[in-house]
Amino acid sequence: MLHRTRAAASPSRVSLGLVTMASLCAAIAFGQEQGAPLPPAATETIAPNIPGVVKGGTRVQVVVDGLKHTDGPAAMPDGTLLYWDFMDRRIGKIDPQGRPSTFLSNTDGSSAIGFDSKGRLITTLKERPPVNKIGAIWPKASEAILADSFDGKPFEGPNDLVVDKHDGVYFTLSGSGTVLYLRPGGKVIKVFAHPVERINGVTLSPDEKTLYVATQSRVAKTRLSLADLPKEGGEYILAFDVRPDGTVTNQRNFARYEIVTERPNGTPDVRFGGDGLAIDAQGRLYAATAAGIQVFSPRGQHLGTIPVSKNPNNLAFAGPDRTTLYIVARGAVYRVPMLAEGYKGRAK
Repeated sequence: MLHRTRAAASPSRVSLGLVTMASLCAAIAFGQEQGAPLPPAATETIAPNIPGVVKGGTRVQVVVDGLKHTDGPAAMPDGTLLYWDFMDRRIGKIDPQGRPSTFLSNTDGSSAIGFDSKGRLITTLKERPPVNKIGAIWPKASEAILADSFDGKPFEGPNDLVVDKHDGVYFTLSGSGTVLYLRPGGKVIKVFAHPVERINGVTLSPDEKTLYVATQSRVAKTRLSLADLPKEGGEYILAFDVRPDGTVTNQRNFARYEIVTERPNGTPDVRFGGDGLAIDAQGRLYAATAAGIQVFSPRGQHLGTIPVSKNPNNLAFAGPDRTTLYIVARGAVYRVPMLAEGYKGRAK
């Protein structure tokens, strides 16, 4: 159902390589509260040429807009995209033909989504009143709580996760800068913690021998100062070698983010560093950042940045052949037809 089509706002100041189009494509909105003010509309942007990744001139298309908050994108085996619609407590979906609808209603959490070898949907659960857990919520009758504490203490806000081929789950606790691993069978161990930086996105290389972690500064601002980068953090994506037992070693700086200090529309949601991560079949890493979607080679070389009109939260490859990159950003969902193919061995 088409809830609104908004005229484009007057052209914003263009900076930091973000190019917005003057026209606005139709935006499909779900669950907008009656009388609530609408956020600035999402607009199309144009991707630069990144060889082997995306053809120059490709449109970053708006599929859904007008939601309060979107996160947790992941692909089902048939290429359907799932994503979390926070305020309406539902998991939305976009089918392989690009049609949006609702997948699950009355869900608590789902800021990150994965699937185990049994086909169960594994996600973060943030019940009301706040009780944070990792659990399976689909298919019906397979629901289960997999973990709800570490060292006898409840989790403080699981953020992102990735499910490995053994059905272990790496997940981040952003507030404490921690990465935990839920071993198959239910034991939770700490694999990494940073004393300063916020830890957000997490993913694995296609062969699952490398764990990638997105660092981020803790405080969102309208404008950043490069002088604050050393103390606030969020300069690098981290990489670790994965041991057979799920622990990690050989921490290193994998790639340096392209740093921007403000968004063109001046929104107060800018941090150093990155949010969600995704991987393609060739091992290239994609990071959702204030600059847009930054693409890195398997060796950590910055290959280019895909601009997004809203500040992106997360991303995932989906579609029948995993050649569509979906981006969720501050209540919107975008899609980008890609040359690159997403890794098909996991949900993302």
